[in-house]
Amino acid sequence: MTHATRTGGAIAPRRGSAGRPADVVVIGAGAVGAACAYFLTRKGFAVHVVERGAVAAGSSSAGEGNLLVSDKVSGPELELALYSRALWEQELAQYGELWEFESKGGLVVATSAQAGRALRTLAAEQRQRGVDARDVEPDAVTDHEPHIRRGLAAAVHYPQDAQVQPMLLTAHLLRLARAAGAVVSTGVNVTGFEVQASTESRRVVAVQTSQGTLACEQVINAAGPWAGEIATMAGVDLPIRPRRGFVLVTEPLPPTINHKVYAGEYVASTQSEHLGLEVSAVIEGTKAGTILIGSSREHVGFERRVSLPVLRAIASAALELFPRLAGVTLLRSYAGFRPYSPDHLPVVGPDTRLKGLWHATGHEGAGIGLSVGTAKLISQAMAGEGTDMDLAPFSPARFEAVAPA
Repeated sequence: MTHATRTGGAIAPRRGSAGRPADVVVIGAGAVGAACAYFLTRKGFAVHVVERGAVAAGSSSAGEGNLLVSDKVSGPELELALYSRALWEQELAQYGELWEFESKGGLVVATSAQAGRALRTLAAEQRQRGVDARDVEPDAVTDHEPHIRRGLAAAVHYPQDAQVQPMLLTAHLLRLARAAGAVVSTGVNVTGFEVQASTESRRVVAVQTSQGTLACEQVINAAGPWAGEIATMAGVDLPIRPRRGFVLVTEPLPPTINHKVYAGEYVASTQSEHLGLEVSAVIEGTKAGTILIGSSREHVGFERRVSLPVLRAIASAALELFPRLAGVTLLRSYAGFRPYSPDHLPVVGPDTRLKGLWHATGHEGAGIGLSVGTAKLISQAMAGEGTDMDLAPFSPARFEAVAPA
């Protein structure tokens, strides 16, 4: 195993006896990048994580830490969610307390007869794929959530839904990776790539940064909503773009909400190609007593300015489900950017246009929950092993166009 270090202000690899450079550079110290570092170091790879800001300073600091199967339609993403869910409670169970793993379950509700039929159809399809989805009679919904409004048309309970504290998750995964030999460098901007070209192919051989050149054999682009910018530096096109969302945070309250509760329309919004604002009610409590209220989705680039109309729409949707929140004080709101993929599937695997370049992005709002499954599959593929799941549906090869020079 080789290790990287800082030398004279520049990033330089310590070479092993064979004189080889660092094995893998991971770009991005969010949950996905941290999980990649964790699983790769356990395969014996020498890993160097570079991050332009601080650990978990991007999307991972602005989410709710959801590990959901309930919001996935049948297909590859649901399979990845179920695979990841198993990893959280099997391979990573011993670390659960570090990142406040809570198997709280989810409750998805419908306020109209039409939405109720759609929710029950979705649940039936999910059950066929192995999801634990339990129909709840309308008059029994308050058994799960005593403070929810009466008169709902339908509800489904998802015991597999869970939650972690995403910043703790990221920090501890990186700590565990460092203990296994990884290096994490923050405040380092990626500025380009060194590419070796032949008549047959192009291969990345180094990452250029604001603090020097880091030679490597493989690169993982785990830059979240900025992954498209990183891909462009490498000369390939990756249509990942930011999709902004706001979250409201209430004052600490006595235990009020038991599950992650959301309206069935939320599932449709995760799959929507609509460019304008979409709001659906998502409400859940935290161990600290605060209540997190979302969610909104809109394509506004990296605009962070607070939008009061959006915050009002989020609050109004929450009150439709929990009228008792009307008198609760809001402490703050925050915004984040989801890495949006136009076909609503993550981009995971090697880039056929540039050897040595891998992508692990495009999870939109599911990056925390899917991080461990994504990372383990990449570690298996990099090691030349058979992967537990087929990566073909997530392959970057579906975006074949090469970016203009």
